[in-house]
Order: sequence, then structure tokens, then C-alpha cells
Amino acid sequence: MRILTFTSLFPNSLAPNSAIFLLQRISHLAQRNGNQVEVVAPVPCVPKFLRGTSRGYVASLPAVDTIANLRVHHPRYPLLPRVSMPLHGLLMYAGCLGLARRLHRQHHFDCIDAHYIFPDGLAAVLIGRSLGIPVVLTARGTDIHTFPSFPTIRPQICWALRHAAGVAAVSNSLARIMLELEPSIGTAEVIGNGVDGERFLAEDRLLARKKLGLNVDENIVVSVAALKYVKGPDLLVRAASLLKKSTPRCRVLFVGKGPELSALQRLASRLNCGDICTFVGPVANEELRHYYNAADVSCLASRNEGWPNVVLESLACGTPVVGSSVGAVPEILNQPELGIVVDPTPESIHAGLVQAIARRWNSDVLAAYARAKTWDSVAARVEGFLQRSIQRQSTIVHPAIPT
Repeated sequence: MRILTFTSLFPNSLAPNSAIFLLQRISHLAQRNGNQVEVVAPVPCVPKFLRGTSRGYVASLPAVDTIANLRVHHPRYPLLPRVSMPLHGLLMYAGCLGLARRLHRQHHFDCIDAHYIFPDGLAAVLIGRSLGIPVVLTARGTDIHTFPSFPTIRPQICWALRHAAGVAAVSNSLARIMLELEPSIGTAEVIGNGVDGERFLAEDRLLARKKLGLNVDENIVVSVAALKYVKGPDLLVRAASLLKKSTPRCRVLFVGKGPELSALQRLASRLNCGDICTFVGPVANEELRHYYNAADVSCLASRNEGWPNVVLESLACGTPVVGSSVGAVPEILNQPELGIVVDPTPESIHAGLVQAIARRWNSDVLAAYARAKTWDSVAARVEGFLQRSIQRQSTIVHPAIPT
């Protein structure tokens, strides 16, 4: 197949750790059966004088990049943060149509594979209708959990779902929400993520702790997540304050960055647990396994989720998970031998952590379960989904490719 992948989430040379799961999924798809994949990853048009700001780094991205042997295009489109949010999909479409048309002339795409329903999915469906290319959409989390609550955006999401050749989600919960939003789609395929078994694997816990300079005698909890509200780091800080009182010699490692760092540090200090909360900061993806292996338990305290890759990554390293009962977490932790599913409250998280720390886990069982979920198997399912979606649209007459 000749596939145009369309998503603003794709990693780039300046943010290589962003959405690694998409890179894995798409690169493995490109390796199957001679598939040809071009990636369009649009970015907002940012003035060059803003390059030094948190959002302005995209001004330095090249128009075309190469990531893991995939050619990635970065077309620009106009956007005023917040102000133009209802027009985000339309502006993305306007900024990307010309490039998509040129690439289609060169490659004659069989389909557009778009990730994130709004704004990316809406823009992709508009491009597909302009060029006569079937479009498949994959929901990943906030695009379906949050954006439909905006009255100006909800109808745009429903329109995109109605006009897609196929709709998928990374979890059953997201699929159910989409069917409630737009019953006319009939069905939504569920294709979860995989795990890189060569990158995430078990290693000796004591050696991992020594490598990271951690106390070998402490009970260590690790949380690999962005420091933002939806990921629930404040819930984990509050759980840590309870853990300090109930379980001696504990430490909670927060691995990740985000806008709530200062607020979390103040909260930990106010709750008198700052001495056991360590904010590590961002860690390269290839180094994360040391943190999983050093921990007695991994914790994901999210308020909302799609398919959190950190759960499988932790399990692949032989480390059990205490995770909130949101998104695909209950689908992944579907056996008591794998971890503990809790409510996203400090009290429930604390109880789960106490139980996990006290329990003896079989790390071989955890690792074997996770590593069976390979990216190759995910790519095979994606390929079948794309082929079926294209076939369903095969009777529709599309306009000729412009010459």
C-alpha cells in the first residue's frame, strides 16, 4: 500500500521523545509487505523571533526531515492559540492541502492514515475529499475524551467520523465514546499499542538502583508521565503523603516534565512529603528501563487516558503497575498477576501502592505478557484495518489525480 500518514503528534528532530508510540506503529507498518509511507506532520506557523519560547521551537523545524528512515514533512499553517481553536482543523487543512496534492501526484496514495480526531482527523478528511483518497481515523485520548465537550468542535468531530472510510481507537472506552458521538459509523476497530521488547526488558534491580544513585533499601515507586493535570501527578503527591505515614523507607520518583512542576513541589512541601518525592525531570526513552527496573512498582495516576504505553513498558521490565481505572488501563491490567487497578483518588492510589509493595510479584510473568504485544503484531492489525477500509470505499468514484 501507498500510505500518507497525517498527524501533528509525530516525533521530530527537536522533540525525539514525543509520541514514540506513533513512530513505532508507523515505522513497523512501513516495513510490512513493501508498504510505502510518507508522513505529514503539520506545525503552526511561528515567527522566528519566538524560537526561544516553549512553543516557538517548531519555528526551527526543517520543511522535510528524516526520522527512523521515514520522510517527514512539516507544512506550516496559521494558528492563534486558543483564539482560533474552533477553526484549528480548517486552518490545518488550508496549510497542508497544497503539499498533500503534490505528494499525491508523486505517490498515488491508496489512503490517508490520520491520528488524533481533532484537529488532525478533520483536516485529513477534508484533504481526502479534495483529492479523492479514503481516510482512516484513529482516536488516541484527549481528542475524544475532552474536545467533544466544546459545542463548536463537537459537530466537526462528528462530521469527520461520518466521512471517514474507517474509524479506530486505541482502547475500547474510546471506541464506545465515538459510537455514542456518531452512531452512524456503526463500528470502531480497537487496535492498542505494542511495546519495544528490545528496549524495555528486565535487568537486576540492585544494579539499576546503583546506576541511578538510588538507595538499595528503599521501597521505590516510579511514575513516568507528563506533569500535567490529566496525568494526575497531584493525586500521586497526595498518595505519597499517605504512603510516608503507612510505609517506612519509601520514595516516589516522578519522571517527566510539565507545567505543574512548581505547583507539585509546593504541594509536596505543604503535605510534608517533599523529602520522599523526587522530581527527576525528562528522561530519554532508551533510558527509561533503568527507572522501571529500579522500582518496586510503577504508578499511573491519570484522570483520563487513551492507551498509556508506560504500563506495557513497566510490565516488560518485570515491574508491576498500579494504574487508574481509566482508558485502556483495565484492558491492559486484565489479570491480578499484572498489577492493581484503582480509582483516581489519593486514598485508592495509596491503598494500591501499599498492597503492591507488600506483594511478591512474578517478574517473568509480567515481562512475558507485555513482550507478547509486539509492534509487528500491531502493524499487521493496522495493515488489515487499512485494507478493509480502502475496500469498503472502492465503489466510490474519486476524481482523477491532478496532472
